[in-house]
Amino acid sequence: MLAVAFSAAGHAQDRGAPARQGLQAKLEYCKTCHGLSGQGYLGYFPMPRLAGQQPEYIEAQLRAFIERRRTNPIMFNVAHVLSPSMMTALAAHFRNLDPKPFGGAPRGSIATGQRIYEEGLPEANVPACSACHGMEGKGQNEIPRLAGQLYAYTVGQLTGWKKVRGQGSAVDTSAIMAPTAHNLTRSQVEAVAAYVSYLQ
Repeated sequence: MLAVAFSAAGHAQDRGAPARQGLQAKLEYCKTCHGLSGQGYLGYFPMPRLAGQQPEYIEAQLRAFIERRRTNPIMFNVAHVLSPSMMTALAAHFRNLDPKPFGGAPRGSIATGQRIYEEGLPEANVPACSACHGMEGKGQNEIPRLAGQLYAYTVGQLTGWKKVRGQGSAVDTSAIMAPTAHNLTRSQVEAVAAYVSYLQ
């Protein structure tokens, strides 16, 4: 009886081993662009910070890449081979990482960025970022964490929203951002991006 129990336990462990190995292989691939600790990458094409990101948001965006509601040929190729369980495992892994933000954003407009983030711009029909993303920028559910996000990445996303995320739909919470991104000037985008990049 004891031998049978050990045998059953061994088989259970064997079944789990390939899954763990598969996850590790995918994480190694993710690190190529998103950094060793998911902190993002400062290069010619800035790669976003995934560390501390809301799992629901990561999974939603992976599906958006697959369904071409978000334009990125590289991420389409990465995402379309992932099983739902692998997406969940990857999202959970990144949620638990917490490296220090890169920082390095221009500091001259941080006060303006904080004001927009906390109060919005009523005259331009821009709501306070904190209303959805939280005062600390941690996000919730499918609303992403902005705290510590790379400055250049945030600027690029907000200024190019229509081009990279214009394929959004009513089921994609990212669609909420379309009018806000449109109503922000370049300098206002840069100010908000600078402010959130220093949040931890």
